[in-house]
Amino acid sequence: MKTFKLGGVHPPENKLSANAAIEVLPLPKQVTIPIGQHLGAPATAVVAKGDMVKVGQLIAKATGFISANIHSSVSGKVLKIDETYDSSGYRKPAIIITTDSDEWLETIDTSKEIVHEIKLNSKEITDKINEMGVVGLGGATFPSFVKLMVPEGKRVDTLIINGVECEPYLTSDHRIMLERGEEMLVGVSILMKGLQVQKAMIGIESNKPDAISHLSQLAAKFAGITVHALKVQYPQGGEKQLIQALTGREVPSGKLPIEVGCVVNNVGTAVAVYEAVQKNKPLFERVVTVTGHSVTKPSNFLVRIGTPVGQLLEAAGGLPEDTGKIINGGPMMGKALLNSEIPVVKGTSGILLMPEKESHREDESNCIRCAKCVQACPMGLEPVLLSKTSKLKLFDRVENERVMDCIECGSCSYTCPANIPLLDYIRYGKNQVGQNIRNRNKR
Repeated sequence: MKTFKLGGVHPPENKLSANAAIEVLPLPKQVTIPIGQHLGAPATAVVAKGDMVKVGQLIAKATGFISANIHSSVSGKVLKIDETYDSSGYRKPAIIITTDSDEWLETIDTSKEIVHEIKLNSKEITDKINEMGVVGLGGATFPSFVKLMVPEGKRVDTLIINGVECEPYLTSDHRIMLERGEEMLVGVSILMKGLQVQKAMIGIESNKPDAISHLSQLAAKFAGITVHALKVQYPQGGEKQLIQALTGREVPSGKLPIEVGCVVNNVGTAVAVYEAVQKNKPLFERVVTVTGHSVTKPSNFLVRIGTPVGQLLEAAGGLPEDTGKIINGGPMMGKALLNSEIPVVKGTSGILLMPEKESHREDESNCIRCAKCVQACPMGLEPVLLSKTSKLKLFDRVENERVMDCIECGSCSYTCPANIPLLDYIRYGKNQVGQNIRNRNKR
């Protein structure tokens, strides 16, 4: 079965919410919408305290090329623009809106009818996706319109759609494929037209046979779209790993997928693209998994952006008494939240409640030179070396050892018998090297 060549691990899948149909979460009384919930420059607020807004209204405009528009997820009054804690644990600017109703902009098509005919041309598609604030919903939140702007001299021949969802526990993409498959495939066709390519490949891990079967049947009606079963192997959903598994092409070190003629998008992004182009609907809500072994009702919710995480926990049966950590994302790549008041943002794919026993870190011991981390690394790096040099602040060495190629999958930490927090040290080094590179480029 198709997979990538190097490394990888197979943690317990724990897809507890795989059979939980998507539920619409009730409207929150108040939303906190950060203006920097995407990769790149934060947006700039275009509303002020006391303004009345409707669902879908632009409230913060993109600044710079890599940025994204932000739209209101509720109708009501702007209470204030203030700094608030986000999922990173830092205070960031956000627009806080009190909800008074659910009045949508009249320009949004709220009908349930699926619109198949794509009337916009390539440039119009790119502009519409930009206008509607669509970003990658697989976690990276890269502004989606940028991926459609192929640089001069580059050529794209294949669109790859990521339906892998290899992160343990998370099931939001799985449910989207099952429940919104046709809309997703229209979205894929829109992305193909935007890129002007004739071929799209959807990769899905073989632990989702229902999604593979369902989409294969639907895809038969769509030109150029094929569905491919992949081996269950983490991190199969990494874009470089996915490209290699599906096409056999290898993205060079330090380069992007476009170097090998590919563009990668997530299945949730494809649905958001469908809604943006065919329904004129901005990205102001997304599907979020709420799960964990102690959770009363593991669920998948359609949630308005800015909703406090606590409201999702209540809908899933409340916060279990044995909770040790609330994690934004999954156990491999997710990060612990400060509290349950942190708002859902465009990049929130799941909320994992880990019991105290599971979330407790074992004591770190000395490295035994077993090389398990090296064997597990899907990028062919030496995690133990990157970790040590980062810890010693030898950032030139860290850069030379290709730390920027690290995809932060956590396979190294997962396999380490000495319980060394390898990824934590590597993230520190990667952040410092990234700053050094940016400073060099400014000169």
